[in-house]
Amino acid sequence: MLEKVTYKDIFSFAWNYWKRRRMLGVCAIFFLSISTFVDVFFPTFVGALVDSFTGDYTENKDEALKLIGIVLALSLIFFVARWIGFRFYNHFECASMRDILIDALYKVQRFSTNWHSNNFSGATVRKVTRARSAFEVFEDTLVLGFLPAIIILFGISFMLILAIPMVGLFVFTAALLYCTFSIWVSVKLLAPRYRQSAAADTKVGAVAADIVSCNPTVKTFGSEAREDTVFNDTAEDWHVKTRHSYLFANDMNILQNLISFTMLAGMLFLTFLQWQKGLATAGNITLVITSFFMINGYLREIGRHAEHLQKSMSDMEDVVYFWKTGIAVQDKNDATILKSDKGQIQFNDITFAYGNQDAPIYQNFSIDIHSGEKIALVGHSGSGKSTFVKLLQRLYDVQAGEILVDGKNIANVTQSSLRQVIALVPQDPILFHRTLAENIAYARPDASQEEIIAASKKAYAHDFIDALPQGYDTMVGERGIKLSGGERQRVAIARAILSDAPILILDEATSSLDSISEHYIQLALKELMKGRTTITIAHRLSTIKDVDRILVFDKGQVVEQGTHRELLENPKSHYKNLYDVQVLGLVE
Repeated sequence: MLEKVTYKDIFSFAWNYWKRRRMLGVCAIFFLSISTFVDVFFPTFVGALVDSFTGDYTENKDEALKLIGIVLALSLIFFVARWIGFRFYNHFECASMRDILIDALYKVQRFSTNWHSNNFSGATVRKVTRARSAFEVFEDTLVLGFLPAIIILFGISFMLILAIPMVGLFVFTAALLYCTFSIWVSVKLLAPRYRQSAAADTKVGAVAADIVSCNPTVKTFGSEAREDTVFNDTAEDWHVKTRHSYLFANDMNILQNLISFTMLAGMLFLTFLQWQKGLATAGNITLVITSFFMINGYLREIGRHAEHLQKSMSDMEDVVYFWKTGIAVQDKNDATILKSDKGQIQFNDITFAYGNQDAPIYQNFSIDIHSGEKIALVGHSGSGKSTFVKLLQRLYDVQAGEILVDGKNIANVTQSSLRQVIALVPQDPILFHRTLAENIAYARPDASQEEIIAASKKAYAHDFIDALPQGYDTMVGERGIKLSGGERQRVAIARAILSDAPILILDEATSSLDSISEHYIQLALKELMKGRTTITIAHRLSTIKDVDRILVFDKGQVVEQGTHRELLENPKSHYKNLYDVQVLGLVE
């Protein structure tokens, strides 16, 4: 269950970005505040100008001209200060939104493999991009919404109290009531509805990405209509929850408008009483009416700002949770760069359990793999084969013991340098939607075109690449969908050859290929394995007859080890039982 994200967390998250450019933010707020302060004085001088116009021209013309000059000067100051303020603010806001995108992807990339397995990639992308837009609304609401409204509320109330105390006190009280009601509605009533809407929005992105990425399977089973129904139901759920939140906010707006109407009626009635007693002039009436429309404009926006602020915080919660969440596997502050040329591997008294399991997979597990040795891992599903490889790559940290590569504890080196000495050819390679050249050179981005071609030839990939209209500049499609399984495997092998890593991991790279593709890939793998410590996760036992040593796993322990011939000579061995069932089709 996710840890709850509080309002304090959200403001701490925002401050983390604001403080990076605090001078830009201070300058923006300073000039925007100046422009708002100008608005505070505007009704007072307009009222005085009206009074000067109602008197004798000869006596009041100089005063009127002076007031006209003041009103024009205030307008000029307003526009200039606002222009300067927004120049600072736009830099401040855009930089913060960029940093949120960069930091969120940085964090997500470093979450564990298990985390990524349990989260839709489409939903994760949607959370990140939605948070960027939400942060923009969050900043705008505070800096361009609440801050000016507070200045106007206190400033104009103070000016009214000086001119007509009774009206000023009434306005201040009514405005506070309006603000209190708006914030209460936002926090207590709208917040839960906006959270439901945000969750439904995330699900829309997740389901859409899932359907699009699995489109080949959808077409295979002719299930377009069925997936339309799945997505339509998801979209309808979002529609209902979002519409409900919007309509509820609109209904609450009626009560806000009632408070605003009451404030206008009270201001006019109180001013009328003052005029009746001879204590108010035409200028005072102008001051009151102008003040109302100015305050009401800001107050009307406060209700909307409160709604937007709550919605933006709901939309930011997922990325704030990312920000709060620690990275499970981190480099130590004094981590060194691993430079391995031998590929010797040692597991010393390893104990490891996944976070969602009570019993450890490995308990005091030890094994040595010599430099250049060809090892195969076999065993039933769940016996610990894949975990062995994940721990070697340090996708997880062990709870006890140590793993050494060329005598160096992998917990004390950088993860990047560790993984650069390990080349992995998975059972189903995933390629970027980039060119073939970029995919092959992914392990070595600085590789020359000649080096890329040489690696492709060793992987028996050059001929099919060269036959393509755009050759090495061919875009492979999302996850490499434009290529066949055998072609993707050969690209992955070319990538591994180019990396020239001393340790090679093969996750049965030929298990799902046709005989011709398998033939070429077996030739490529022989080339790739030369001089490298090789670990093969074996799904088909017939492919590992020539390895130096086979490790038979059962419940997190190596229960047998030896060559293919040695293990078959023992009629009671686990390996012989697996071999008989798989290769000979014999079941006891």
